Amino acid sequence: MTSSWLADLVLLVHLLFIVFAVGGGVLALHWRWMPWLHLPALAWGATVEFTGWICPLTPLENALRRAAGAATYSETFIGRYLMPVIYPGELTRELQWALGVLLLVINGVIYAVVWRRRTRPK
Repeated sequence: MTSSWLADLVLLVHLLFIVFAVGGGVLALHWRWMPWLHLPALAWGATVEFTGWICPLTPLENALRRAAGAATYSETFIGRYLMPVIYPGELTRELQWALGVLLLVINGVIYAVVWRRRTRPK
């Protein structure tokens, strides 16, 4: 039971990291120090997408699920609704590249706004 809960927690952390990598630059509008946290997360997310690497959280989650005796995901909220978001079944290398480009474009726009707001005269 504990391994199952830990696996769900790892999945939730994974989802939060993805959300932060995609849109965390918006937080830089409020906190000047946020790019120091967000840009490494963005770089990691883009690297994983462009190279096809597997995030270390994925094997950790799978190991915890195996330890819990779960061969497949249960029909919990986490398993049913969050799993397909993080691990889409149709994920191809082309889609990974598209996601990587989208990740960079979204954050390029966000940081352009951040830069513009910080450099305009007051």
